[in-house]
Amino acid sequence: MIQLQIIVSGKVQGVGYRYYTQMKAIQFGITGWVRNLREGGVEILASGAKDNLEKFIDEVRRGNPFSTVDHIEVNEIENTETYKSFAIKY
Repeated sequence: MIQLQIIVSGKVQGVGYRYYTQMKAIQFGITGWVRNLREGGVEILASGAKDNLEKFIDEVRRGNPFSTVDHIEVNEIENTETYKSFAIKY
């Protein structure tokens, strides 16, 4: 199980991007969470199998029809916490 921190910048707030991310996470069996950042981006913590995470990242990079992803930063982090689902943090 790999755990990633993903920072997404662009037009990703107020356009359903977190809901889209949650839907794709569930589709690929990814656990963790997504939340808005004060700077206007989105932070994702994603845990899962490498193949599924790669597919998930492709979808996160693509975004939904209402979003515009300008940049994505992906960092593997130490797996310190186990998640049972994928949540939207407020």
